[in-house]
Amino acid sequence: METLALFSLASQKASWLSTRQATIASNVANANTPGYRAQDVTPFSSVLSHLQLPMAATAQGHIKPDVLAGSKSRVKPTESWDVVYSGNSVNLEQEMLKAGEVSSAHALDVGVVRSFHQMLMNAAKA
Repeated sequence: METLALFSLASQKASWLSTRQATIASNVANANTPGYRAQDVTPFSSVLSHLQLPMAATAQGHIKPDVLAGSKSRVKPTESWDVVYSGNSVNLEQEMLKAGEVSSAHALDVGVVRSFHQMLMNAAKA
């Protein structure tokens, strides 16, 4: 039996969230270490960049894919860390916000997988 793409993607996202949570924990643990530079992982969107499917107009009323091509925008990463006299760049407030984002993303990920699993179980019963 072939693995469903949704479960594979959810597994990759859970692994990414785990790595990000460990990185955030490391930043918090080193908040008072002189010279420590705060770290973060690359965004999960980079994992998804190779999965984008091309758009196709299958009916006359559909919007043409080339019309939407100009609507993409780039987000530039910014260096928002405060560096104190000791050379440490950990901002505990930012780290707590990121930890909250990870927790919310994990709850969403689990909820989607649980709902999809329930849908599959209901379909199998029919």
